[in-house]
Amino acid sequence: MIPQILDKITTLQEQRFFLPGYYTWEEFEKLEALTADAPGLRITYLDGCVEFMTLGEQHEAIKSVIAILLALYFFEKDINFFPVGSATRRAQEKGASFEPDESYYIGEKKENPDLAIEINITSGSIDKLEKYKRFKIPEVWFWENNQLSVYHLSNDNYEQITQSKLLPKLDINLLVRCVLMPSIIEARTEFVNGIRT
Repeated sequence: MIPQILDKITTLQEQRFFLPGYYTWEEFEKLEALTADAPGLRITYLDGCVEFMTLGEQHEAIKSVIAILLALYFFEKDINFFPVGSATRRAQEKGASFEPDESYYIGEKKENPDLAIEINITSGSIDKLEKYKRFKIPEVWFWENNQLSVYHLSNDNYEQITQSKLLPKLDINLLVRCVLMPSIIEARTEFVNGIRT
C-alpha cells in the first residue's frame, strides 16, 4: 500500500505523509527498505511515528541559499567548519531516525553536529525539536513562513532565542533578508557587505 501512495506523490512541491499508529524499529526499517529507491523521499521516525516527505524545488532552493550564505560567513570570519548536509542521525536506543536539511560541525568534529537547519514549507506531524534533543544538537534553526527561528539547547530543553549562541556575530535578519532576495548574486553582495561592516 505504501509504495502505491508514494508513487502518486510528485516532487514539484514539498508534501508530507504521516502514518498514524505505533511502528516498531524493525517495521520502520522494513518501510525504509520498501522506499529505498524512491528519489527525493525522506523518512523520519520518532517513538513509533513515521513521516514521509518529498523535497520540492522551493525547499531545496532555500536550503541551498542558506548553505551558500553560511559558507560565506564562515570563510569571511575564519571559522573552521565541517558541512555534513543531511547526513542521517539514527539510533534505535534513542527511538529516532531523521535527516536535517543542513548540518555543521563548528571548530572541530564531535559526536554530533553543533548546528542543524530544517526547512519547513509545509507543517509536519512529528515533534520538530524532540528528535534533535535526543542527539543533543546544541542549536537548531527552522526556516518557516519566510522566517528563521533559532533554538538553543539549554538544560536538556530547547529555548527560542533571537541571536545564535554558536554564531553570536551573525546578523540573523540580514541572513533572512538575503535568502529572500530574487538574485543570488545580489544576495551574496549584500550579505558579504553586511558581515564586513
